[in-house]
Amino acid sequence: MTLSNDQRHPRRRHSHCDQGRWRQCCVRLCALLLAAVIPGTLWARELVVVSTHFEKVYERDGEGVTVGLGPEIVRQVARQMGHTVRFELYPWARAQALVASGRADILVAPYRTPERERIMAFSQLPFFQDRLVFYMRNDVTPTWRGDYAALENQRVAVLNGWAYGAAFDQARPLMHVSVTNRVESGLRMLAYRHVQLFASTRRDTETILGRLGLLGVVSALPTPIDVQDAYFAFPPGASHDGLRRAFDVEFQRLVDSGEWRKLLQRHGVDAP
Repeated sequence: MTLSNDQRHPRRRHSHCDQGRWRQCCVRLCALLLAAVIPGTLWARELVVVSTHFEKVYERDGEGVTVGLGPEIVRQVARQMGHTVRFELYPWARAQALVASGRADILVAPYRTPERERIMAFSQLPFFQDRLVFYMRNDVTPTWRGDYAALENQRVAVLNGWAYGAAFDQARPLMHVSVTNRVESGLRMLAYRHVQLFASTRRDTETILGRLGLLGVVSALPTPIDVQDAYFAFPPGASHDGLRRAFDVEFQRLVDSGEWRKLLQRHGVDAP
C-alpha cells in the first residue's frame, strides 16, 4: 500500500491547517480594526444629538421634525459616516450636561470656552458665528457703549447656560443678573421693565421680537457684548474620540465642497 504525502508526514498536514486558521483569524482581526476606524462599516449606530431651541440653528417644525442649520449638517455628516441620528431637545444647561456625561453623542452649537473644554471635546471647525448684544426698551436712554462700569447696579437678564464672553463674566458682579430659560421670557421681562437690559443674540431674538409684537418697543444696542463662533461638541475621553475625528473629516468635506456655504445662506446664518 502506498501512503500519501500527508499520511507519511501528519505533522505537515496539521501545520497547513494551523496556518489556514491563523490566516482566517488575521483577516477577521484586520476587518474588525478597519471597521473601528472607517465610518460606515461594522460599527454604524444611532447617534443621540442634543441641543436647545436656537432660531435657524436647531428647531422643531409644526410636525415635530428637528430642523435648522445644525440638524442639516449632522444628517449629512452622519449619513457619510454610516450612522443614523436621533435629535432631542432640552433646556441648554441640561443638553450640555448630557454630552459632558456621555449620555448623548453630539451637542449642537456651543461656544468654545475654557470651562466647557474641560468637560467636552469640540469639533475642529466652527459652523456659524453669533453676535451677542444687549436689548433695551426704545424709550430708555442707552447706557451701554462697551464700558461695563456704566452697567453697575443695572438689572440684566441672561439666558441659563449661555456664555457671554470673558469680559462679561468679569463684570458680572457689578450687575444685578436675573436668569431665564427662554428668549421670550427675557424679552417680556424687558418689556415689562423687570430688567433694564436683556443679553441675547440677534439671530435668536429678532424673529421673536416680531412674534411678540415688540418691534418698535425693544431693540438691540449697536455695540456688541462679544462675537462668538459655535461648534459641535462631543463627550470627553477615548470612547468618543473616533466619532469626533470621523465627524471632523466629513464636515471638512462638506466645507470643501461648498455645500456648507449653501446651507448658511439658506438658513440666514453668519459664517465664522
